[in-house]
Amino acid sequence: MTIDWGWFPDHQGTLVTLTLDHLSTAVPAVLFGLLIALPLAVIAHRVRPLRGLLLGLSNILFTIPSIAIFVLLLPITGLTRSTAITGLTIYTLVVLLRNTVEGLDSVPTKVREASTAMGARPLRTLLTVELPLAFPVIMAGVRVATVMAISLVSVASYIGYGGLGQLFTDGFQRNYPTPVVAGVVLSLLLALVADAVLVTIQWLCTPWLRRRA
Repeated sequence: MTIDWGWFPDHQGTLVTLTLDHLSTAVPAVLFGLLIALPLAVIAHRVRPLRGLLLGLSNILFTIPSIAIFVLLLPITGLTRSTAITGLTIYTLVVLLRNTVEGLDSVPTKVREASTAMGARPLRTLLTVELPLAFPVIMAGVRVATVMAISLVSVASYIGYGGLGQLFTDGFQRNYPTPVVAGVVLSLLLALVADAVLVTIQWLCTPWLRRRA
């Protein structure tokens, strides 16, 4: 396999544009997935009969091939970025929902009882006690979901919103490996940088863990 190194500086602007396009699809998908997963996880945690149903539904959605998800969404959202973001949001749900439920389960019962004994209402206990203590486990799910979303954006090139995935399509169609290599390397770098940013956010938001360390 021969790499045309002169191709990279000649297409620098295109690479930057595709990288930003990649992020503009992956990041909203994770954020929307988290916004949906949080209330569902609270319901699954507190209403035990619904726990298996919600987790089971998320697992079923995850088994649908990504291309099939985009095809099913096309009649509803059309050839738009919303189709790509919606499809990726569905895929992030299984990771985010399960990790959030596990994080809430990990909060000691005595801690909740102490909060209630001090007169805190359920919502306040959730916001000031349960979610902060569950935050490390939730962030682990966010990290996995983010890396997964970044890797799956390329599949959305099928509908024209694949970001760096367009480099794969271009390289395969022309039997020209250089764009493919560029797409792979940039996707890996995006995943590594995103994970490092999330680790930093977790470190900043959990001072009690820093003191314990």
